[in-house]
Amino acid sequence: MKSYILTFLVFTGIHQGFSQKLSYPVTEKQDVKETHFGTVVADPYRWLEDDRSAKTEAWVKQENLVTEKYLSSIPVRSRLKERLTELWNFNKQSAPFKKGQWFFCFRNNGLQNQSVLYIKKSPDDVGEVLLDPNILSKEGTVSLSGISVSKNGKTLAYGISKAGSDWVEIHFMDIETKKDLPDVIRWVKFSGMSWKGDGIYYSRYAEPKGNELTQKNEFHKIYFHKLGSAQDKDELVYEDKEHPDYNFGAQVTEDENYLFISTSLNTSGQMLMVQDLRSPQSGFQKISVNFDNEYDVIDNIGSTFYMLTNLNSPRYRLVSFDFNNTNPEAWKTIVPESKDPLEGARIFQGKLILNYFKDVTSKLYCYSLEGKFIREIELPGLCRLTAFNSDKESEYAAYSIVDFTAPERSFVLDTNGWKSKIIFQPNCKFASADYVTKQVFYNSKDGTKIPMFITHKKDLKISEETPCFVYGYGGFNISIAPEFRIDRALFLENGGIYCVPNLRGGGEYGEEWHKAGTRCQKQNVFDDFIAACEYLVANKYTSFKKIAIHGRSNGGLLVGAVMTQRPDICAVAIPAVGVLDMLRFHLFTIGRAWRADYGYSDSEREFNCIYRYSPLHNVKNVSYPATLVLTGDHDDRVVPAHSFKFAATLQEKNSGPNPTLIRIDVNAGHGAGKPTSKQIDEFADMWSFIFYNLGIN
Repeated sequence: MKSYILTFLVFTGIHQGFSQKLSYPVTEKQDVKETHFGTVVADPYRWLEDDRSAKTEAWVKQENLVTEKYLSSIPVRSRLKERLTELWNFNKQSAPFKKGQWFFCFRNNGLQNQSVLYIKKSPDDVGEVLLDPNILSKEGTVSLSGISVSKNGKTLAYGISKAGSDWVEIHFMDIETKKDLPDVIRWVKFSGMSWKGDGIYYSRYAEPKGNELTQKNEFHKIYFHKLGSAQDKDELVYEDKEHPDYNFGAQVTEDENYLFISTSLNTSGQMLMVQDLRSPQSGFQKISVNFDNEYDVIDNIGSTFYMLTNLNSPRYRLVSFDFNNTNPEAWKTIVPESKDPLEGARIFQGKLILNYFKDVTSKLYCYSLEGKFIREIELPGLCRLTAFNSDKESEYAAYSIVDFTAPERSFVLDTNGWKSKIIFQPNCKFASADYVTKQVFYNSKDGTKIPMFITHKKDLKISEETPCFVYGYGGFNISIAPEFRIDRALFLENGGIYCVPNLRGGGEYGEEWHKAGTRCQKQNVFDDFIAACEYLVANKYTSFKKIAIHGRSNGGLLVGAVMTQRPDICAVAIPAVGVLDMLRFHLFTIGRAWRADYGYSDSEREFNCIYRYSPLHNVKNVSYPATLVLTGDHDDRVVPAHSFKFAATLQEKNSGPNPTLIRIDVNAGHGAGKPTSKQIDEFADMWSFIFYNLGIN
């Protein structure tokens, strides 16, 4: 259904219609067109997709020079960076977990580029450093990408990522001696590390033959690596030669008797099967045979497995089944679906601990193994449970919570009276007690009620002149629940209002809520966000000229779509690492897995839906809000070409006086593992841009 025309023209001259203060780089235009179902679509900046070419590299340098010149002229920039550094400089610690005789946790003393893995003898012990990723690179751009401790607590497997890439190398350490073992596993991606005896199951692709940062990822495979052997000797456990887009994950039960393999095609839904590792010749038993639903095996007692699923229960239920009969008709419902989504479950001291979302706030409950409600475990206010670490045999359980005004803190749960004792409280310099978060509900365009969290100073005098920062995501069944983001403190301290609407497309109310924001219903997400901004203005929290909007990744798509549909909705737009070319996202790295949410541009019906909102294809010759596009040159999740092409198009077509800039972080990826120093630099620049264009001194 496509025809291709490739003739090359050079675009010369400075774009007209911009403020005289800014001269953007001359971006070459090429006459590239495709015809989709009778619609001719131009793609003049496609050459920017080759992000390793000398020409693209030169363009990146020129754009960064323009952006840096603009940002360096903002008077508050140095002050904001100094204050952000002060705020960031507080101790951080994850909830500890136990393996063998040891407890493990991550710590950061404040400004360390990467958090450090500690080993302790007890939950309250100070402990000592086991693995410090900060010594792996001078700039802090090598980060940990997952860890796994052997059941006996003697060996650590850890993944490292360089410059924020999704590609991972797995290394091993003898925990007692703290010495690395010689084993190294390369070209790992989208993989766990699951121990069985003296080895791990992991997933990988073949070594790329082209550009590893953009090449399409195909033919995922599961291997078993035995310690002491070379990678080329690893046992191939599972592959599918007929389905190149399938991804596979391996999970071994805690008793190491069973192996589960999950198969995914997109970002939601999977097939699942199980094997008895004591009788590997018996093969796998299938549990699910399509991608229609989610399955999460949480634990087993002997041959009885406990699993969360949304099969016939879009807000999830907890079921059990026996290895000898995995047919769904034989499953036993332990805890049925309720009106609140079931987020997670685990077995602890012969009981079930379940956490739910109730209007996007965590609730924690205890049930018997038979599904009888026992008690609620009290959590404070509007918070989110970020971790609950326990196992069937241990008397120890630790958990962490977070909210919009205070960073993550950790507790030990004492089952004698079911009381919680705090074991870690960060020394953050943000005056949390001076701020308040409330939740409101507003109507979207179609009348659907949408929740939104609003945070500000308790004594703030709110008016139409109050600056407001609206952050959203709305996709991939991901819930944007209460969380503390230290960079937002800059805005709150300076009299701003921070708003987080919980858009459809996320998982806040289960699978129905998710699907209501996918494929040809994706417009609901943008309508929900626009309605949030309109609610804030109608209720005199602010005015459109005082609103800044922001989102990352799928949230970058959100911001790109909203600003092109309603350029009047805000004064500032910050689309970060966004999916902005909706006709070609599936052609790079793992992008094809997003089609369950976005749809297929090679389907006529879905092309017509996608094309109507694709940010890149809906930039017109109108006045746009002040825009700062953020991306990283090593982003191999959402390749930077999305941001490159969008920024070039905005610079060409924006008819108003507002700046349309792009900040391209060098040696940075999609966001995971980004060093503290780079995060501070990026957020200082982002907030400087926002403050300046909202008129905040």
